[in-house]
Amino acid sequence: MAMFENLLAERHDVVPEHIRGVRCEVTSCAYHDGERYCCADRITVGHSYARDGKETACATYKERSI
Repeated sequence: MAMFENLLAERHDVVPEHIRGVRCEVTSCAYHDGERYCCADRITVGHSYARDGKETACATYKERSI
């Protein structure tokens, strides 16, 4: 258990750089900064068949591992 706690402590010491202006509410994503921003190197927004904003989605989403 101590090893897991040390890993979490190390993870919180690093402040990831977020993409300026890209807000994210998806806290289950590995690229979510824990507050409200995306920290991926870049993002891809899809779907190619979208005709309005309701049909779009972040194709960069990666499930956060615990």
